[in-house]
Amino acid sequence: MKVLANDGISQSGIDALEKGGYEVSTTTVAQEQLINYINENKIDVLLVRSATTVRKNLIDACPTLKVIGRGGVGMDNIDVEYAKEQGKKVINTPAASSHSVAELVFGHFYGIARFLHNSNREMPLEGDKNFKGLKKAYAKGIELKGKTLGVLGFGRIGQATAKVALGAGMKVVAFDPFLENANLALEFFDGQKVNFEIKTMSKEDVLKQADFVTLHVPAQKDYVIDEAEFNMMKNGVILANAARGGVLNEVALVKAIESGKVAGAALDVFEKEPKPEIQLLMNSGLSLTPHIGAATNEAQDRIGAELAAQIISILG
Repeated sequence: MKVLANDGISQSGIDALEKGGYEVSTTTVAQEQLINYINENKIDVLLVRSATTVRKNLIDACPTLKVIGRGGVGMDNIDVEYAKEQGKKVINTPAASSHSVAELVFGHFYGIARFLHNSNREMPLEGDKNFKGLKKAYAKGIELKGKTLGVLGFGRIGQATAKVALGAGMKVVAFDPFLENANLALEFFDGQKVNFEIKTMSKEDVLKQADFVTLHVPAQKDYVIDEAEFNMMKNGVILANAARGGVLNEVALVKAIESGKVAGAALDVFEKEPKPEIQLLMNSGLSLTPHIGAATNEAQDRIGAELAAQIISILG
């Protein structure tokens, strides 16, 4: 059995697959050459992340494919239902990267709350000649403890982010149209465990209460956060989108920052990846990362191991 991990896979995943008798290739094949490569090499399993797309034409043209796997959560780059109709197994790793995304969100939150994203730009330029001025400019930060986090989308990643918030001493309110409540178990280093019951509420109620807002929703046709939603929020709210580009109206976000409605925002995903709008890249009210939510060594190890386990379970 042959596996093509076109967007890469961790060594732990390769080791598990090879131990199971699979031949693994980590060659990165260009999208337009992928069909020929799969057919010429009689690939049984195609593994992708977000860079490679698996559409109907590829599914139809590659009869040797038995399994299509996505290393991560969202599968908008795969025609999932069509692949299943053609008898292909489609797998992903929804739990493997949840905590990695949650920690990135809070890295941004702490950075914005204490102006780290701006201070780190300005200190190398002015730290020697304007130390007191910078100190004054960045001395009005806020603490996260005691604040309210609003979570839009309370699936695995939303719940993982809520756990970090609870550990930081925050109150959590959540919106999810498919979930009424969730039990969150915080596990500590010494074996202690604390359970929190979170009941979801309307999006409007979440936005009215939240000091910080984080999005963890799938890609969809309409914006989840648009001008109307910004108007519902508290003045000085801090926002993060580490979900999908296109769930937040970036033009409305810039306006909300300029008006002071939003004190700062974090974007890990963008409407126009891989070329975000220049007005976002240059905006000092934004803390930015290049779609790295799931990109930790630990998460990639979990993703590789989980994909390997699923493939071996399906194909033997």
